[in-house]
Amino acid sequence: MQANSIATDFMMVALGIIMLGLGLSLTVADFKRVIVYPRAVIVGLVCQMFLLPAACALIAHAFGLPPELAVGLMLLAASPGGATANLFSHLARGDVALNITLTAVNSALTLITLPLIINLSMTHFMGEGRAVPMQFGKVLQVFAIVLGPVSLGMFIRSKRPSVALKLDKPIRLLSVAFLAALIAAAVYKDRANVGTYFQQVGSAALAFNLASMAVGYLVPLALRLPRKQAVAIGMEIGIHNGLLAMTIAMSPTLLANPTMAMPAAIYSLIMYFTAAAFGFFVTRGNAEAQDSSAVSPTPNSTPEKVS
Repeated sequence: MQANSIATDFMMVALGIIMLGLGLSLTVADFKRVIVYPRAVIVGLVCQMFLLPAACALIAHAFGLPPELAVGLMLLAASPGGATANLFSHLARGDVALNITLTAVNSALTLITLPLIINLSMTHFMGEGRAVPMQFGKVLQVFAIVLGPVSLGMFIRSKRPSVALKLDKPIRLLSVAFLAALIAAAVYKDRANVGTYFQQVGSAALAFNLASMAVGYLVPLALRLPRKQAVAIGMEIGIHNGLLAMTIAMSPTLLANPTMAMPAAIYSLIMYFTAAAFGFFVTRGNAEAQDSSAVSPTPNSTPEKVS
């Protein structure tokens, strides 16, 4: 019982640290910016909340994932992006302001969409009656754990920007430490089956990662959004908050299922390499496009007259 209580406290602290770090990077202006980028925000949210869960469910079926691993992959699909997506978007010359706005809006909507997707996934993959009852107390608990630290972080950012700046690096390091600890804990708890899990869900996690970035990048381009915004949406959708997904999966007061954390653990190891490759691809594409436009004559240009 004592070990279970310590695990619960650790998960709540980890989740609180993640959300505090997110709040320190947000301002009220990030939510107001929806007015500036209404079309891009709508496209990003539709990709995140509708296309991505559908693609994830298809991938889970295509790879024949066991029910708990399928739900774990869906939990990852329901998790928003975060600061890492903003960093990769910056390196790939994406629209970072759009990234921050999408993170802000999606994180707020997650309070509704994440429990909904989890319950639908558990009902679909694990059968009727396996969904988590959405008791008011549990919803209120998640609301307080998620929104409380975010609000605190935003308050510190607005009132004491210098303090927020000083806290940013330690909070990021703590988040990385928590991620490493949760991956290690998930692997240790299911150490007898880790090799099997990697075989079962490794390819599916990679396929979902590539599909996420493809949907996030190609759909905005097809809808004629600027390339910078397509890069931003691709990074936002392709880089999920694996730490949040693992915390929810392993927390004794939430799902309490280490097996469901395995897809997020494997995905978290994969996504940095694929995001770097994606960033290199789109950056190179931008450079080639700029070079070709620089050397191509304009339609109205006329040959220089030779005297």
